Amino acid sequence: MSVVRGAAPVAPARLMFSQIALFGLAVFALLVFSGGWELPAVGENATESGSAILRLGYLPAYAAGFALIALRPGASLRVLIRQPFLLVLLTVAVASMFWSVNPDQTVRRCFALVCTTLGGVALAARFRWPQLAEVVGAAFAVLIVACFVVCLAVPRIGVMTELFPGAWRGLWREKNGLGGLMAFGFCILSAAALLNPRRARLWWAFAGLAVVLVLMSTSKTSLVSLVLGAGAVGFVLVARRGPAVGTAATWAGVTGVVLLIAFSLFAADVFFAILGKDATLTGRTKIWSAVMREIEDRPWLGYGYSAVWGDKSGWGPFAWISKNAGFQAQHAHNSWLEQWLGLGLVGLIAWGLFYLQTMTLAVISVFRDRGALLAFPFLVVYSLVSLTESIAVVYNDFRWVLFVAFAAKLAFPDREVEA
Repeated sequence: MSVVRGAAPVAPARLMFSQIALFGLAVFALLVFSGGWELPAVGENATESGSAILRLGYLPAYAAGFALIALRPGASLRVLIRQPFLLVLLTVAVASMFWSVNPDQTVRRCFALVCTTLGGVALAARFRWPQLAEVVGAAFAVLIVACFVVCLAVPRIGVMTELFPGAWRGLWREKNGLGGLMAFGFCILSAAALLNPRRARLWWAFAGLAVVLVLMSTSKTSLVSLVLGAGAVGFVLVARRGPAVGTAATWAGVTGVVLLIAFSLFAADVFFAILGKDATLTGRTKIWSAVMREIEDRPWLGYGYSAVWGDKSGWGPFAWISKNAGFQAQHAHNSWLEQWLGLGLVGLIAWGLFYLQTMTLAVISVFRDRGALLAFPFLVVYSLVSLTESIAVVYNDFRWVLFVAFAAKLAFPDREVEA
């Protein structure tokens, strides 16, 4: 058999091109889900035509997710099978269209939720931990560069001028959007550096820029998230040094959490002053109280997935929540209350079990799996933010995609991912 000289490198070249294409496809999907394109595309207040643009704008991300799944359908199916509570949660959300107060809206948003969730599943099925860290890290790197460009070169877009003059908001509508996302970004980029030593300098540089953006946003809540995320990264590094050190670090971490909770409960005034918040957490407690009143009327099944906040009829639960809270909110500002309001106690339990499964696997991974460097700090910050923001089971949301991806990856080890 004759051998054609120079033919051997063709296969590796094709393989490299395929890997680069898949990497780029995943980064593209995450950039779309980040929502960083919304403000430049439709401005601060989306009109009816602007809302149509927003709906259509996420379709390419859905297509990218389905493409990744199509390339590894078997792996994606195995990932889903290992997340029974996630499947139950999605089933409850889709079924809620039958009792929703706004069924048309629930149907559309359930479709978006399923597509968004499958995007996270596709990432878990396709990439090993080091690759996944760099995929998400690359998306954050692009967002960081874009934020600096828009804040410095086009400040009328990137810098707030009314509510918080001078605060950077980057590509999002307000400063907490930038600060909160960059707190997550620091965790992700730190993990990318630790899991990929050859490119550590690059990722640490972007992690430092993420810190700068958190500071420029002037969001104290985001700063607390950043410190907590950095502490979680340090905890994982210390805990993996050995059984004795790991045990000591665990007890220190538990003690720190207990002391923080005690401080927030028994020295609430000082705690709120440090965060720059009032006793109502900028009106959040009023929203929670108003939401609980509506939950009492439909405690078991709720009002339907994402059906409450788009109801402008003037007589539904949204109107009552607005009346009792004293202003119009966009969501419940608590991920747990959000599930109870929309999906009832059934959906709340499904979300709780999915969250508990994920956090249990994350804690176990701290002592066993290098993936903890990526998943654990993110989940710690996510847990904190979920208490004051509705970021769980959210369609077209960067953070929900990552939560699903890390939750699924914790149950789908690297050895099962094809090269």
